[in-house]
Amino acid sequence: MFVTSAYAQTAPAATDPHAAPAGETHTETGVAHGGEHAGGGNFPPFDANYYPSQLLWLVITFGLFYLVMQKVIAPRLAGIIEGRHGRIAQDLDEANRLKAEADAAVETYEKELAAARAKAQGIADKAREAAKQKAAADRTAIEAELAQKVSAAEAHIAEIKAKAFADVGQIAEETASAVVDQLIGAKASGEDIKAAVAAAKTEA
Repeated sequence: MFVTSAYAQTAPAATDPHAAPAGETHTETGVAHGGEHAGGGNFPPFDANYYPSQLLWLVITFGLFYLVMQKVIAPRLAGIIEGRHGRIAQDLDEANRLKAEADAAVETYEKELAAARAKAQGIADKAREAAKQKAAADRTAIEAELAQKVSAAEAHIAEIKAKAFADVGQIAEETASAVVDQLIGAKASGEDIKAAVAAAKTEA
């Protein structure tokens, strides 16, 4: 029950024989209220009375955490790191092996390419030499064929010339006989005509 200060001052003292004066009641109530506030108003973590227990639990918790770190977490981390180091080393070894294989393949390719170029050059040289030899043989055959044809043509021309000369002699004899016949009015003998034509050929 709440009692106001005005009521406490005006209330008769005979109402409660055991009641204290109004001023004292107010003072005791204030003291009791202040003591209750002082006893239960502090936050435990900031209360000096709890420091020893807090330090004890801090040491226990830190010790447990250290044991867990040392026995469980640290070995797992070490295993993971070691596994990654091993995997990285394997990857580096594999990369070095692949690089060595690639270098060997490039060197083999370059050697094969040089051999192919040398072979192609040799084939080209052989083909060029064979072409020269074939051209020389064809030229020789053509020249021989042309020489044969020229010889045949010259023989044919000589034959034609001989035949023409023979025909010319006969024509000359006939012409000379006709001219003599027209000039002297008599026919000359064949022997005289041939002798005259022969003499004309010799002078020509």
